[in-house]
Amino acid sequence: MCQPHLRAGYSTVSKTHAFFCLQDTQRVVGKRMDGLVLCEPTELYNILNQVTKLSRLTETNYLCLFDVRSKREYDESHVITAHRVKKKANEYLIPESVDLECVNYCVVYDHRTSSLGVLLKHDDEDNDEYSDNIGGGLVLGAAIECGRALARLTHHPIRILRGGYESFSATYHFFRTQKIIWMPQELDEFQPYPVEIVPGQIYLGDFRQACDPKIQKDLKIKVHVNVSMETGPFFVGDPDKLLHIPIEDTLEANIFPFLRHLCHFIEVHLQIGSVILVFSTLGISRSCAAILAYLMHQNEQTLKKSWDYVKKCKNNMCPNRALVAQLSKWEEIVLGGSVTDISDPLF
Repeated sequence: MCQPHLRAGYSTVSKTHAFFCLQDTQRVVGKRMDGLVLCEPTELYNILNQVTKLSRLTETNYLCLFDVRSKREYDESHVITAHRVKKKANEYLIPESVDLECVNYCVVYDHRTSSLGVLLKHDDEDNDEYSDNIGGGLVLGAAIECGRALARLTHHPIRILRGGYESFSATYHFFRTQKIIWMPQELDEFQPYPVEIVPGQIYLGDFRQACDPKIQKDLKIKVHVNVSMETGPFFVGDPDKLLHIPIEDTLEANIFPFLRHLCHFIEVHLQIGSVILVFSTLGISRSCAAILAYLMHQNEQTLKKSWDYVKKCKNNMCPNRALVAQLSKWEEIVLGGSVTDISDPLF
């Protein structure tokens, strides 16, 4: 089977013009194939909202987001910071400024690709959305075709956005834009949203985000869990919509007595369909400890498994050592014994 390649001297990636035999077709059907992985919309949302002191979008080698839809669709709207991958003479033209070998995340999306498998193309569907017919009406989505070519240029997997732009923009409409060029200062000033822990239900953020009315509206936040000494502007005096756990971010902080009530409070609100924002001052220690405790309780899982999951959602998560020790004690109650070794440098 012919493989896509980068033409020497050009920033172009050739399309595949190959016939797929049955064995090849079986190999690419599913959630993963060589060099490619599916990226859920919530994962891309969280990638876009990672922070250090500033948004990680300011980092040159953090994220490359590629839009392989038509120019008309891209100009109408696209995901913030996305580059349009142009196509000329059946070749993808990758921006020359992009060095994929050094990029942490490379995400490709088209209109609606939902798997890494081959698709059955109908006669009335737009040809721009698919690669050449490869026999029997089977085709590859444009994102997959482009992603397979890009996979040869990086050691990291190329992420194909599940559901494409159609799915992502329907859920995260506030991350749609017509802006094409982002200046460094504009990226410096970009204000990330809270990360998503349970899609459409639980978010994890900081005090600034908890005070932002646009974020509350965009994410449809109806309930706050405030794990800090600050008092926010929303739901003050309403114990049905605000759980305030007033503890300092110090080694003397004691969150343990609040954990049962915290888990019950979240469970009740999820049952009635409320969207919850859990936050602390910086959103990296106390609020993360609260989220970890809830996940351990709800899923009856270890501290380590919960830790690994939250770390993927929020890269700078860092509960202080006193909170980690209390979470270890909480693990004993949830699971009937201690499982996670918190002396591991991971914690």
